Amino acid sequence: MTVELYERAVAISQRAYAPYSNYLVGAAVRTRDGAVFEGVNVENAAYPLGVCAERSALVQAVTAGYRPGDFEAIGITASPCGGCRQWLYEFRIDDVTFRNDAGEIVTYSPSELLPDTWNLPG
Repeated sequence: MTVELYERAVAISQRAYAPYSNYLVGAAVRTRDGAVFEGVNVENAAYPLGVCAERSALVQAVTAGYRPGDFEAIGITASPCGGCRQWLYEFRIDDVTFRNDAGEIVTYSPSELLPDTWNLPG
């Protein structure tokens, strides 16, 4: 099932806005009730103001009413950056799937990707 999310991420990545890096990233996150939210990276000339695909997908889900713990899995077309790893951990996503440097599709938990995270709120 997480490979399916990765494939959706690949498809949506073509909609990314990345005129500076030309690095198109897509993400597809699935909630525990089966809803899927897609996102892409969106760059900005003021480079730090860009938005990663993972965050884009999660923001859509939050806008729809989902909260940490409501997420089952996410597929991403790239290994998540450090900031996104914290987001994935904080939203308590079970499985994170992406293609690694060796070209293999791999799945990790957020705590495997970021073993020493900031504590969750609450």
